[in-house]
This record gives sequence, structure tokens and C-alpha cells, in this order.
Amino acid sequence: MNSRLMVCFVSLFALSASAATITPLHDGWSLQSACSIHDDGAVLSAPGVAVGGWLATSVPSTVLAAQAADKVVPDPYYGMNLRSIPGTSYPIGHNFSNLPMPQDSPYRCGWWYRTEFTAPSAGSHDRRFWLHFGGINYRGEVWINGHRIAGQSAIAGAYRTYDFDITEFLEPGAKNVLAVETFAPTEKDLGINWVDWNPCPPDKDMGLWGDVNLVETGAVTLRSPMAVTHFTDDSLTTADLTIDAEALNASDHAIKGTVSGTVSGTGAGIHFEQPVELAAHEEKTIVFTPAQFPQLHIRNPKPWWPWQMGTPHLENLTVSFADASGKTDEQSVAFGIREVTSELTASGGRLFRINGKPLLIRGAGWSQDMLLRTDAQRLRNQFRLVRDMNLNTIRLEGKLETEDFFHLADEQGILIMLGWCCCDHWEHWNEWTADDLTIAKASLRSQLLRLRSHASILVWLNGSDNAPPADVERAYLNIEADIHWPNPTLASASQTNTAGAGPSGVKMTGPYDYVAPSYWYVDQHNGGNYGYNTETSPGPAIPSLASREKFLPDANAWPPTADWSFHYGGGEFVNLKVLDEAMTAVYAAPHSAADYERIAQTMAYDSERAMFESYSKNKYVSTGVIQWMLNNAWPSMIWHLYDYYLDADAGYFATKKACEPLHIQYSYDDRSVVVVNSTYEMHSGLKASVHVHGIKWNDLYSAETTIDAASDSSQHVFEIPERLFLSPERTFFIDLTLTDGSGHIVSRNFYWVPGTLTTFDFSRTDYTHTPASRHEDLTALANLPPAQVHANADVESAPHGRVVHLHLENSSAALAFQIRAAARTDSGGLIAPVFWSDNWIELTPGESTTLTAELPVDAPDNTAIHIEGWNIAPIVLTPHAVVAAR
Repeated sequence: MNSRLMVCFVSLFALSASAATITPLHDGWSLQSACSIHDDGAVLSAPGVAVGGWLATSVPSTVLAAQAADKVVPDPYYGMNLRSIPGTSYPIGHNFSNLPMPQDSPYRCGWWYRTEFTAPSAGSHDRRFWLHFGGINYRGEVWINGHRIAGQSAIAGAYRTYDFDITEFLEPGAKNVLAVETFAPTEKDLGINWVDWNPCPPDKDMGLWGDVNLVETGAVTLRSPMAVTHFTDDSLTTADLTIDAEALNASDHAIKGTVSGTVSGTGAGIHFEQPVELAAHEEKTIVFTPAQFPQLHIRNPKPWWPWQMGTPHLENLTVSFADASGKTDEQSVAFGIREVTSELTASGGRLFRINGKPLLIRGAGWSQDMLLRTDAQRLRNQFRLVRDMNLNTIRLEGKLETEDFFHLADEQGILIMLGWCCCDHWEHWNEWTADDLTIAKASLRSQLLRLRSHASILVWLNGSDNAPPADVERAYLNIEADIHWPNPTLASASQTNTAGAGPSGVKMTGPYDYVAPSYWYVDQHNGGNYGYNTETSPGPAIPSLASREKFLPDANAWPPTADWSFHYGGGEFVNLKVLDEAMTAVYAAPHSAADYERIAQTMAYDSERAMFESYSKNKYVSTGVIQWMLNNAWPSMIWHLYDYYLDADAGYFATKKACEPLHIQYSYDDRSVVVVNSTYEMHSGLKASVHVHGIKWNDLYSAETTIDAASDSSQHVFEIPERLFLSPERTFFIDLTLTDGSGHIVSRNFYWVPGTLTTFDFSRTDYTHTPASRHEDLTALANLPPAQVHANADVESAPHGRVVHLHLENSSAALAFQIRAAARTDSGGLIAPVFWSDNWIELTPGESTTLTAELPVDAPDNTAIHIEGWNIAPIVLTPHAVVAAR
């Protein structure tokens, strides 16, 4: 083994200051196309190179991200600017990952990243210096001080991490020069792809997209420490911990020493150690088992729970190596005492358990920024949005995020479902070469060793739309066994059986485009409420005018222009014809962009809510559902619950409502009213009530009863008589309320239901959706009588910003339908994210309510509240300030 070219599989040496020095190489980089310069790496990594004509950048950054930051190219996210960037001659809507780089593309060339830095002074003679790369897309060459450290045969693979021993080439205490040439992936590479979610950028995200660090360690390094939990019984009063760490001797001689460790956070703390001998350049997995070390048999531990199930309590694991001269290396990681298992239900669905308790997975699919840019506050805001919606899981298909992402997931108690991506060379196994398999295996090892310590990881998928063939699966499973992967593994996100992993117990049978709410209850063969649906949704999600104005030059255009459609999806989703047809048939033909947005938001609310509620009603015949998607990689009109600018859409509030811990809901299939308890405790003395009204708010039916909601339950409460829906009324309003013993409302839910549901033509189902042979009729909603809503607002200071209290009262005899409140600048500009207690609500005649909204810290002092609805006059308020409550 060559000690100068040591490839490691963790994202960073997370070492204490006493054992190592980490120098982030973040700032001071220069970037230039290899087509513009003719020097090689030996010259470029020497002092004195003139970089006046190069782009100034920081790392991580893709090439296009650096160009966009320096405004060398127009904002790629605005209008159709992306198509004006050289190299975008590939067809709109096609998966560029599967196409060759155009001949005229500036990204056919390599691009050089260059920086100068001062290295720390040398310590003892056995100190080692490493260059760490968290991600290079796709191939690269690394040069330092005129020496070639690694070339394209060694650096290949978007999801590999690298640590190169540069001890003999570094000049401690002096200025050093690092030059890295990067090359974009080809259509035959295992790169980073975007499928039909959004366009692929013209550089295919080439460049240094991960962190670059200089790390100083001792001769022996410890990497990827992990603590694995097994609870001895369901009482959770005792837990066995097994500790793993990867040890590497980077020197050319054998070294003896002691690996020791501590676990803190469990009371007095636990200590363990064992002697270790490593041959020259040897790598060895060091394991501490409870059988060998009884102190790892822990009594009365504090388990880590997903946040709805309990507290995401984290412990700290520290491991260190010391030879005769003393400590030479140390690593610390946060971990959770938790055990994730999975099983097949009697009906074949994949059921996950956390610490022995079953959990209905309710989540959504994540996307990184299209240019792989990162923002710490934006990331934190997104995790808060996920929790605010009461979701418990995020799915990553490819897009294997930063360490900050996974640390936040651990801290926030959000489960992560992740694995490889579909629809490009990652699943073109019949075209793979031996090198492809080598790169895939190295990528898997890199990522799993990086991720294995995280408490938030739920499951790893070795494939996405398809399971890998036997030889590839066997290679993957061998790696997972070798690195002691502690969590469940599935062959794919689809319904597959493989020899290695067995039945997946999951499905990805769509839909991905609009379907009426009843679909989720009546479908028996595709996306309906059974099993575990790994990706599905009612499709389009039209952003607000304030958001559209940030990325469209004609945000109010009607009919929509090419600028609009460029921000739809790709493949089968380059237009919104399914939504448009249903909108006209079910509700009304829109006559303006405002009409279109309003009706589309209501349709999204209705179907998103039904999707999550149907799975809740049917647990644990249904075991999980992942909304496709949570967010967008760029400003988009499809597949999100909050938009690119973090503005929450109607689907967001539908999801928040459907997934609330104690919840009352209506079922389209059997007209039942169901109470769902997603907590793990009994709730006694609840009162459930239902009131059904006609379109003119005439009383048609009411009932109430008192119930006890068992832990983690779904309970049938009422059944609205079928005869009611056979009456002359065509549209029904169903108003549901759940109160606790003190009369406090714990759940309120309101539905607009047709007398005759949509009839689906299941024979014409494709992967996008099941079309309707007869649409339901809700056209009466377009002619609701006007309602009179009065509003006033105040704002008070709070520890994390200002909070608006919006008071609404319906003083009329008509229902006020789909009221939406939004915070805006005085000119109507977007303010986001804003955390509303509820939105897209109904106010019955004479009803009043108060909504709260937490504003972002940078919201202007003169923030205005805009209130709109289907049948109310628009209202604009400027909240008046009040003294903060103590």
C-alpha cells in the first residue's frame, strides 16, 4: 500500500485539538478553465503563477456556482437564463446526465482550482499531513508544490471521499501551493444527476463540491468511530453497546499502542481500552463488544427517539490511540442509543421499528441546491419546516448531503432514508465496466463509513427504481457487512425481491401527477393506502406570486409563457396538463394567473391531506409514505411542500394538518370519521363531533361522541350515512372537531366533498398517475356567496424574532372558504420562511380565530399581512406593536 495515496472513507478527521490540527482550506481559491491555460500541474502548483485572470472563489463550490457568484454568467435560476449559458444546447426536459457534453461546452475541458496556504510547523518526527477531499465531481488530478499526488485513475467518483498522505511533499511552517484539476462526469459515469426534478446544470456539477482540509495527525489515525445499540428486551432498561473504529498505521514500521474510549452522557461515563499492534501501513477494525467489556452493558440508558416519539437524546463517543510516547490520535462523535429494525407485515409491507416501537413513516423527498451550494441558516430553517409539518422522515435519493445535514437530523430527531439514485449510469448495470464497479464499491464504502455513526439514519437503499443485479448486490452487501453497517438495508425503493436482500416490502408505483383526494383511499394496486410508498404525490405545486416574481420576468402572465414551463419538470412532467384538465373539470377554468394559483393551491391542499390521512387511517396495513418531494433544487412549479425560497404552500399546511399528533379526519372510501393518535400514550375523554352542511350552509347532519384514543392508534368514530350523499346537494362541507376533556380543541378539520366521487380509469394507469374517466364536480365552489371577514393584527417581540397575532372573524352568514394569510414587504415582496400556526383555513358563519406567525429576524419593521380567500375581499394589514409578554 502506498502511504502517499491513502484513500479514506470518512468525510472528515473529526479530531480533538490535542491529537490533530485541522486547517480548513476554504477561502483564497482561484479557478480557471484548462482550455485557457497551457501549463501543467507541476507549474500551476508552484509559487509565482499569475492568477489575475482567474475567478476568485471559495471551496466547496462547483464551477458553475463559482461563475454565478462572480456574475460571469447570469443568474441561472431566473427565467430561462440557464439556457443562455454556453453548453446548454441539450434538449429541454431531457436527462442531461445521460447525454454527452456538447461539443461547444466550456465544461468539456478540465477546470483548475488553485490555492496557496501556510502549513502548520512540523511537530514530532512521526506526525503525518493529509489532504482531505469531501467530494470531487467527477475525476481529478491533485498536485502540491510541483508534485503529482494522484491522477484520474485514483480520483474518480462523485461520492467518494479522499485523504492523501502528503507528508513528504509538504513544507511545514511555509507557504504551499495546491492545484486540483477537475473533470466533469460523462454520460457513462456514476455522477450526480437530477432525473426529471429540474434541469441538470451545464457543468454537470463538476468541481470541488465537498470540503478541502489539511489535517495533521500522528502515525496512527482512528477513523469512523461508531457505537451500535442492541436492547436486550422491550423494557429498554438495558442496552448493549458495541464500539467500532477503523485504525490505520500510515508509517513504514510496526506500532504498538492502546486504543481507548469513553462514552459520556449516560451518567458517570464509561471507559474501555485494549492493546493494539499495527503492521506498517496496516488498516484494522478495532471492536469493543459487551461480551469482552461488561461496562458496555448499560443499565437505564437514555434512548434516542425520533422527535414525535420522544427526545432525540445524544451521547458522546470518544476513541483515542496512544503509543509509548503518548496520545497520537483521537476522534469524537455524537451518537444515539437507539436500535432500528424492520420486518414484513402480514400483508407484505415494510414496517420499521425504533427501539422496538412501530412507526408509521411519514416523510418527503429532499433535494440539494442544483449548484450544490450550502447555507447553514437555510438548512436549519428547512429542518424546522419539516418538524413544523409533523413529518418524521426525509428521503435522499442520491444527493448525499453534508455533515451539517446529518448532525441536524440527529439533533432534531428526523429520520433519514437514503441510497443511490435512479435513471442514469447508476442503474445502467448492463453497461458497467470493471472500473464502474470499483468506483461504485469505493463510493459505497466512503459514504457508509461516513454515515454509520448517525442516530438519524433509518435505512440504506442499494438501488432506487431498480434493484442491482446479483453481482453488484453481492459486492454491496459484502461492503455493508465488512463495515458493520448497523441499520436495515433494502435492495431498492421499488417492489423487488433479490437473493441477497429478500423482498423489499416497499413500492414506488406512483402517482406523481395530480389525482383527486379519493384516489388514495380507493386505489388497491398502485399508490393507494397500503404498504410503504417510497415516493408519490399529487404533483404540481404552484408558488405564490411573491415567489414567482423572484424567478420569472412575467410572473402574472396569462396564459403561462415558456419562462413558466421551463420551471416545470422534465420527462413526462414538462407540462401541467393533468392538473389543468382536472382544474377546469372539477373547479373552474382559470382566467388569470391569480385564479390559477388560487385553485391549484386548493387542489394541492385537498389531495396532499388525503394522501397522508389515508395512510394514517390504514396503519399498519400501510407502513410508510414519502411525498415526492419536500423541496426543490431550484425555483419550480412541481413537487414541493415549500418552495425554493422556503415559502410554505397549501400542501405544506395540508401535511401539517394531516400529520398532527392527535387528529380527526374524514375517509373518502367509507364516509367514516376516524381519530388518529400518533403519540405513544393514551388520550382519554376526547369528544369528537361532525357537522355536515350544504353549499348554502344548510344543516344536513351532525353527531358527537366521547372516545378514548389508544396509543399509536387509528379509531373509527362515525360513519356519515350514505343517503346524505344521494340528496340533491352536489357539494358538501364536513366540519370535524376533536376536543379534550377541558373543551380545548386539539384537532379541527374541514372538507369540501362532492356528492359523486371521481371515477378512475385504472386500466389506463401509468407511472405518472391514474386518469379520471369521470371527474367529480366541485364547480359550485366558484360561486360561493361573499363572506365578510374582519381582521386585525398585532406583533410582539419574542426570543427568536417577532410574532404576529392575526385575529379573524367571519361576521357574515356565509362560509369564508380557503383563507390564506401571508407576510409581505410594503411593496408586496416575499418574506420567508414564516412559521404560521395554520393557514388555508375556513371560517364558518360567525366564527372567529387567531393565527400566529413567527417572522424571520430580517423581516422589515413595516411587514404587512395580506389576507385572501375564495369568497372574501382582499385585506392588507400593518400589525401594530404590543409590549412583549413576560
